[in-house]
Amino acid sequence: MNRKQGFKKVFGVLLSVGLLSAALAAESSAASRYDNQLQTAVTQKLASKNQYSKVKADVEDGIVTLTGTVDLYQRKLDATKLARKIANAQGVRNLITVAGASIPDEQLEQKLATKLTYVREGYDSTFDYFALGVKDGVVTLEGQDRTGVGRDEAMADIASMPGVKDVINKVTIAPVSNFDDGLRLRAARAIYGDPALRKYAIDPSRPIRIIVDNGHVTLVGAVNSAMDKQIAGMRAGQLFGAFSVENKLEVVKG
Repeated sequence: MNRKQGFKKVFGVLLSVGLLSAALAAESSAASRYDNQLQTAVTQKLASKNQYSKVKADVEDGIVTLTGTVDLYQRKLDATKLARKIANAQGVRNLITVAGASIPDEQLEQKLATKLTYVREGYDSTFDYFALGVKDGVVTLEGQDRTGVGRDEAMADIASMPGVKDVINKVTIAPVSNFDDGLRLRAARAIYGDPALRKYAIDPSRPIRIIVDNGHVTLVGAVNSAMDKQIAGMRAGQLFGAFSVENKLEVVKG
């Protein structure tokens, strides 16, 4: 390679680097411009609603970060939905703190248990189970839901309750299975059809819940006596097609 060719090669490399730098700078400038527009749009949207007067939005690379405080957990969730609807928003990082009324955990849990009564006792709830706990205002919801409808209703009730600071959702959705559906129906007939357990069939709270997951049956809820628990477990144990039966019924004398 002669001197002239070497010069041309070096010049070509420098030109390529320069063009790349210019392209990156232009891209960065465009991203910055979009970030500014997005931040303005989100800020204006938040400012139009009184419940977000203490919420601030920052944007970097299309990601909206929300900080500040609201008085209800539901409003924290709604703030995320609001930001996601803004054009060019690539994602939302919600760091908002729920700073509403503080309620003692035991009192909050009791209020939520009362509010979730319909979800627990509603139509066709025999095959669903929900349990909740509260620690420092953080609500943990556990259980299994056959369709997801009950879980969503429960989550909505919890999110709108004053005093709830955060929610941990541990509810699982039962797998779609005709085999499991058949097993559920056979279990309900066997348990609620027993003369000793028939009284639970007319109880609006239906305390014996039948949870089926891939052929495995779990009984949860409450009964009036150890004998009722034993009978329910025995009836479930006789079910054709059940791979296993776990009796988690609690004895609670009313």
